[in-house]
Amino acid sequence: MSACPHTEQFLLEQLSRHPASQLQDLRKALYQSAFGCGHLMEDPSAAADWIRREAAESASADQEVERLDGPWSRVPLGMLADGLTPETLAAAFAASAAIPGEDTHGLEQRLETLLALIRDRKLPFSLSDAEAEINAWMAAGYPACHHSDAYRTAYRPAYRVLHKRYVRLLPLLAAIDHALASKPRVLLAVEGGSASGKSTLADLLAGLYPDSAVFHADDFFLRPEQRTEARYAQPGGNLDRERLETEILIPLSRGENPEYRPFDCRAMSLAAPQHGQVARLNIVEGSYSLHPELERRYDLSVFLEISPETQRRRVLERNGPEWGQRFFERWIPLENTYHEATRTAERCTLRLEEEP
Repeated sequence: MSACPHTEQFLLEQLSRHPASQLQDLRKALYQSAFGCGHLMEDPSAAADWIRREAAESASADQEVERLDGPWSRVPLGMLADGLTPETLAAAFAASAAIPGEDTHGLEQRLETLLALIRDRKLPFSLSDAEAEINAWMAAGYPACHHSDAYRTAYRPAYRVLHKRYVRLLPLLAAIDHALASKPRVLLAVEGGSASGKSTLADLLAGLYPDSAVFHADDFFLRPEQRTEARYAQPGGNLDRERLETEILIPLSRGENPEYRPFDCRAMSLAAPQHGQVARLNIVEGSYSLHPELERRYDLSVFLEISPETQRRRVLERNGPEWGQRFFERWIPLENTYHEATRTAERCTLRLEEEP
């Protein structure tokens, strides 16, 4: 079996970054690369307390996220110094643990690359000892392994393994936690173009923050009588921003439960009243949610980047060719005009790059 170039590079970088690594430390890195962190989530209720104690004991200032050979990364507990709370890190850890890893074949392919590097003398280990150690590990069913004493002494590792889905959000999570530390509630706008992942991000955040509420700007499309050429000529004019402010943003800012009537696109009229619940973290997702006339109502905002190529692919996958064409001809040009005219991305608190 031929060696995998990506895994080969990863292992060589591991040894370069951590020259005190023993074979079991490289095995551990490959294990985490294949299986993630599901095996580590034994007691979710105590996860935050474990993180808090471990961070205090390690007192590490390391904030460099270490990518593994797959969709997982080691996130150092030093990240807590930027405002991220143990509770939020624990929630992201638990959510990552629920994401399935690869099967045993994925680990064994990586181990073949490890042995090939040792055979080619690119890694300083005995081939016979490595084969014996890996064969014994395989016979035991590949149980989770710990860092070696040498590795612990040299580097005092203190981290949690997260899926890339949550690693990408770390700056936003830290900003949210920092704001929640000083405010009774936080109002967050999630902006971006069509198919940039706004609804997905809102759902991910709601999964991490138990006391949260999500509201959708799409519920505030213009009613037929509002759809004039003059209105559409305004950057962001195709959202009923006045009603969004009156029915959602003002009540939330006062700590009151909002009551609103979503716009029904099929009936082209307002639906029955909905009763929302104000929460500690209140998320309004959708294009135009951070319109300049609404910006003062928010505590935080985030803009999701997306390339035209990815946007086109996602819109077609989500809406199909017929409805997708309407987006390309009508709605996306209106969004782009709004983003350019109002400098939406520049006005947001943070910008998140497109998810790889």
